[in-house]
Amino acid sequence: MRVKFLHGLRWTSLRLRLVVVFALVALTAAVSASGIAYWLNREAVLTRTQDSALNDFRQEMQNRAASLPLEPTQSELQTAAVQMSSSGNPHYSVLLVGESGGKEAVGYSNLDTFTPADVPKSLREAVNKEQKVTPGNPYTYHLFWQRITLRKQPYLVSGTKIIGGGPTGYMLTSLDKERQDLNSLAWSLAIATTLALIGAALLAQAAATTVLRPVQRLGDAARRLGEGKLDTRLRVSGTDELADLSRTFNMTAASLEKKVDDMSAREEASRRFVADMSHELRTPLTAITAVSEVLEEEADSLDPMIAPAVQIVVSETRRLNTLVENLMEVTRFDAGTARLVLDYVDIADQITACIDARAWLDAVDLDAERGIMVALDPRRLDVILANLIGNALKHGGSPVRVSVRLEGEELVIAVRDHGPGIPEDVLPHVFDRFYKASASRPRSEGSGLGLSIAMENAHIHGGTITAANSTEGGAVFVLRLPRDSAVDSESEQDGGA
Repeated sequence: MRVKFLHGLRWTSLRLRLVVVFALVALTAAVSASGIAYWLNREAVLTRTQDSALNDFRQEMQNRAASLPLEPTQSELQTAAVQMSSSGNPHYSVLLVGESGGKEAVGYSNLDTFTPADVPKSLREAVNKEQKVTPGNPYTYHLFWQRITLRKQPYLVSGTKIIGGGPTGYMLTSLDKERQDLNSLAWSLAIATTLALIGAALLAQAAATTVLRPVQRLGDAARRLGEGKLDTRLRVSGTDELADLSRTFNMTAASLEKKVDDMSAREEASRRFVADMSHELRTPLTAITAVSEVLEEEADSLDPMIAPAVQIVVSETRRLNTLVENLMEVTRFDAGTARLVLDYVDIADQITACIDARAWLDAVDLDAERGIMVALDPRRLDVILANLIGNALKHGGSPVRVSVRLEGEELVIAVRDHGPGIPEDVLPHVFDRFYKASASRPRSEGSGLGLSIAMENAHIHGGTITAANSTEGGAVFVLRLPRDSAVDSESEQDGGA
């Protein structure tokens, strides 16, 4: 289950991207809300403590420090500082500085916690600076404060001077309790942010499952449709966009199935028509062939004006006969009725018999060792070799070299000519049916199906044929067949010529 979940969250998956987006949005919102809440609470807590301490210190300065003589003694300053510190709420330390006999006198509420050295220089300068009295500023001295850190602890320090003469007072109060409260608040907000992030991830996972499950079903259906299962349909429920997409898919699949069925029916009708036509042509063609052979035998005794016409009739009759036979062979392949009749043959003897039967011995060089036994259909191999060697002699040029070798469990037969080779733009189409390399010569003695039939015969053996140009000149056709055919052999004839 864990492996399946991790596979569903691969880096390129829509599910992971949706979870990440949800998490980022939730994290941004939670961090923003937590930051704002922390800042507001921090200011509220510090301001409340600060205002309370400053107001109390101002009041104590007015009540106690202002009642001291203009030149108080150190003892008087000490007593006043202790009284001010003990009555402060919140508790704070006090430092009173005055002049007695031309000398500075200092009173401490607690010498261990607050001394003149703890007062920032900038604060002392601000407190002792006499302000200009204006309609908007009736006081010559103001109360100033700073937040500082002493001995790694936060403090609030403030100071003011008695107007009209008198001591200068400084107050120091700890903010450690407020810091602890703010730290607790920060931890609470961090936990809330984490929980919000986890909740967003779970929500995103649930949303992704809800949204992506129909998409996944659609993807599976499209994959089955691509595999040829045209009856694939989706169950549609709801009225949302995904339901509309499923309906569109079903309509598309139904339309595609209908079109494929129509095309298959037309293709089947076309194959049947070609097969029936070829079969029907054989009877009259047989009679025409017999007559043309008689005319060919009597050609020498015919009128010289008639003899060329007779030769044309004989040639075209043979061409028509070959075309009909090839069409019938092609329809067998298209219909899937072509079968192999396997036999173990000596490949060298088989190629020699093919060449000898067509009187090509003088034009073909054979490089094949005797004793190479291969399981194949001799008749179909003869068709392949006749087409490849005949094509080489017709379009390439003598001598044509046929070489045989074994590569592992494969039989490799290479047919090479010494012609000009095959143009690069023609190479991809040499096995196409009725393909003509030159549009200016649409007619030829062949049917235009020879190489296509050769390829089909190679395929039915489980092999293939490739065409290329040799680096030494000329074209090379390479036939590759398994040494022991993996297809089932058939004992009956397939009815082909």
